[in-house]
Amino acid sequence: MLDDVPDNLRLRRSNRIRTIQGSLAIEGNTLTEGQITAILDGKRVLAPPREIQEVRNAIKAYEELTKWKPYSKDDLLSAHSLLMSALLDRPGTFRTGGVGVMAGKTVVHMAPPADRVQYLMVSLLNWLKTTDQHPLIASSIFHYEFEFIHPFEDGNGRMGRLWQTLILNRWNPFFPTIPVESIVYEHQAEYYAALNKSTANAESSVFVEFMLKMVLGAVEARSTPEVAPEVTPEVKKMLSIINGEMARKQIQEILGLKDEKHFREHYQQPAVFLGLIEMTIPDKPNSRLQKYRITPKGVAVIKDRK
Repeated sequence: MLDDVPDNLRLRRSNRIRTIQGSLAIEGNTLTEGQITAILDGKRVLAPPREIQEVRNAIKAYEELTKWKPYSKDDLLSAHSLLMSALLDRPGTFRTGGVGVMAGKTVVHMAPPADRVQYLMVSLLNWLKTTDQHPLIASSIFHYEFEFIHPFEDGNGRMGRLWQTLILNRWNPFFPTIPVESIVYEHQAEYYAALNKSTANAESSVFVEFMLKMVLGAVEARSTPEVAPEVTPEVKKMLSIINGEMARKQIQEILGLKDEKHFREHYQQPAVFLGLIEMTIPDKPNSRLQKYRITPKGVAVIKDRK
């Protein structure tokens, strides 16, 4: 067992570097994994000073990750202060002015007024503390709502991804070894499209389903049984009644569930994330013709119950 420790530490270090590189690259940082490794080792790197500062800040933030409570406003502000140190005039404070999310020269999202930020963030953190949602779902919902509020002058994207990682780490301590951010970077256009689609729909389902796929991709890349998420009784119950290809409404009716949001968050989305069911039209998740079918992995779960 002790012989595995160096390899595990190397894996954590390697994935931490990939995580930092992926999250910062989404924000336009050009440093490579090799350059980030050199900074981590205290070596000199020739690169724009701001980008080096971003990397140094991110290294410190991810080192502090396990010390923060996901639902603490003070910890959230401390994390932002660390992540944006020497990059903003007032890091670690909520914005005092309006802010919009741009796509080129087009405003794709105008965030809530600054005088609402404090109330909205306290409400969101209280929701996170009291929700009975599965951490996979709760972390993705939080991530979306955080980006919608856009509570800081800058650094909202990297903070949202950092905080989702923190929430997942509280659920399963192996998540820091899984570079979810690097998988998101590989699907950067889809990431922004999912955010914009959820905003247009006035609910987070599209973004939640996107993030579940990203987390699953990272878990599969890690391919370690100890990080495999649990299959809840709700998901097992749904698997037992799926026969062939079935529409969402049909499955929901058989289960006797009237609340579509509850069905999505406790049954459908976790099952899709775990690869236990799959969409018949995966390229159009919101298609009116969308149906779901059980996968071989889902069949194996059912057989294990018997």
